[in-house]
Amino acid sequence: MTTEESLRPQSLMLTFLGDQVLGRDVCVYSGSVIDVFGRVGVGEQATRSTLTRMVHRGLLRRQREGRRMYFGLTGHSAAVLRDGERRIWETGAVNRQWDGTWTLLGFSLPESWQRQRHDLRSKLTWSGFGPLFNGLWIAPGHVDVGELVAELGLSAHVKIFRAHADAGMDIGAMIEETWELSELAVRYEEFVRRWQPWETDLPDADEALGLRLVLQAEWLRIIRRDPRLPVGHLPDDWPAERAEKTFRRVHERFTPPALEASERLLDLVPVRPDQA
Repeated sequence: MTTEESLRPQSLMLTFLGDQVLGRDVCVYSGSVIDVFGRVGVGEQATRSTLTRMVHRGLLRRQREGRRMYFGLTGHSAAVLRDGERRIWETGAVNRQWDGTWTLLGFSLPESWQRQRHDLRSKLTWSGFGPLFNGLWIAPGHVDVGELVAELGLSAHVKIFRAHADAGMDIGAMIEETWELSELAVRYEEFVRRWQPWETDLPDADEALGLRLVLQAEWLRIIRRDPRLPVGHLPDDWPAERAEKTFRRVHERFTPPALEASERLLDLVPVRPDQA
């Protein structure tokens, strides 16, 4: 089995660690990671390079035990993974609780600040915002982006508001103009086509471990790109709910054999107090 072409090794690594390490105060042997990643088409060199890069970026830490090197989470990577867990299991892909509130963010940056403008737009997109106008971005609900803006050093150049649309506003039309819904719909539909057959098929334990890893990584990538627009203003055939049901059913089928395989294949050691 190979991963979907554009699924990066770091995304797989974070998913793997969130599944096997998060909340357990353990580190995993590099050889175990290489073994599992090899089962989903990621070579040993790519896996080792990913581990090294993530250490340098502060996303992983090393712990040596004899001649073996183990890898554990840092505070930063644990926070990223907990956010991913919330997106998957609590927030979900379908927004039925919208109260009519929008978060509006306006910014004005000097023309020479192209990098800062790019970074801000990228972060806003990941946070569910879309460009209502050039310097005015909008997201459904109450989205706290103050920390994000502060991290970019742009607090003095950004204004954030909460607002409700006027009664005569065509919210559905505004959504279509602001977000690329067709591209997102295609991603959900492709996810269903790829994974729905596994709702009735069951892989062996070793294959299930790799399949569940790819399933979770692909699903998280899709929902992180989804601004969670209010379902009442989306097309009637919007595929997010169908895709989410497929994800949950397949994940449930994969979990027992995947857990059996992880118990057998993964070498884990407790985090040493001096390494925490």
